[in-house]
Amino acid sequence: MIPAPRFSCVRAFAAAACLCAYAHAQGIDYAKIEILTEKIGPNLYILSGSAGADPGHQDAAGGRIGVLAGPDGIFMVDSQYAQITDKVVAAIRKISPEPIRYLTNTHVHIDHTGGNANFVKMGAVLIAREELREELLRAPVRAGNANDPARLPVITYGMGDPVKLRMDGETVDLIPVRAAHTGGDTMIRFENADVIMIGDFYRNYGYPFIDTNNGGTLKGVLAALDETMKLAGDNTRLVPGHGTIIHRSDIVPYRDMILDIQAKVQRMIAEGKSEQEVLAAKLTAPYDAKVPGGQLAAGAAGSSADRFVRMVYSQLKSAN
Repeated sequence: MIPAPRFSCVRAFAAAACLCAYAHAQGIDYAKIEILTEKIGPNLYILSGSAGADPGHQDAAGGRIGVLAGPDGIFMVDSQYAQITDKVVAAIRKISPEPIRYLTNTHVHIDHTGGNANFVKMGAVLIAREELREELLRAPVRAGNANDPARLPVITYGMGDPVKLRMDGETVDLIPVRAAHTGGDTMIRFENADVIMIGDFYRNYGYPFIDTNNGGTLKGVLAALDETMKLAGDNTRLVPGHGTIIHRSDIVPYRDMILDIQAKVQRMIAEGKSEQEVLAAKLTAPYDAKVPGGQLAAGAAGSSADRFVRMVYSQLKSAN
């Protein structure tokens, strides 16, 4: 297994503080969240939180959940916030009474991993990247299951060939992605349904978010987008953690937008411009009307657009 990148104590503390603050300070109204179910294959379902209750994700509360159900039991992708586990379980039980056997995570963020411990205690085996396990250990204070070892994967893998599971008439591939949205990203492909859950390195609600505190990189996001295009056929449904379900053709303009902003920021850095000067140039302006949520607040970094440009600037500046 490839070891996770090492961080200083200060940086690790910052990452932990961000995760904790995200869960508590964003004013999430868990009581108002409803779980919506969409069937996208013969035995494959997507669960989403309702809109309007999660200020950090206005389009749909938390991250999407995948549910593969059948006589072999249930395979889950991501676990949402711990505070709404009961609602998630109720939605799953409307699909199938079979036991929840396996759970995997697309990446470390709490809206995708917060309920891990709850589902493990119901009997699920948690499988995820070794890097993700290290990220969870670096940020142990998490709403709903602080320091609970059950939140940690017991089967882990690094970069390399996909991990394959065969159950419920489906072949599931856990495909590791190199340092993209975070340092421990995974795509989950359901071969027979022709569906790939791609996590958060793509999102069409708000601008791209690359969590550099948890190992994410701009270069990795671009590589992950290219890999997605290689894996997907024209009719493959691509399910991001946030935003609308897309197809392969939707990746191209998204990637091109990132490349365009990257090139513009690189030119301004070469001209000696500061981060504030780059932000003031409003480089995302040609895309703002086409990116829902792009101007919404994204914490101390400003809008989602500002956060994206800051991240691009930081990544390119550090590479010089």
